[in-house]
Amino acid sequence: MAVPKKKTSKSKRDKRKATWKRKATLQAQKALSIGKSILTGRAEGFVYPQNEDEEE
Repeated sequence: MAVPKKKTSKSKRDKRKATWKRKATLQAQKALSIGKSILTGRAEGFVYPQNEDEEE
């Protein structure tokens, strides 16, 4: 027979959600930083393919 699961506390739920949001925020900051460095031409550690059509 099925037994109901214990209820997750609010603090556990909130901590899990905060961790998830923090990871997303850090990834967004990294993406923005890489984008800015590519636009300014200062990107050294990031390699991206360039089309040959753009150079001609």
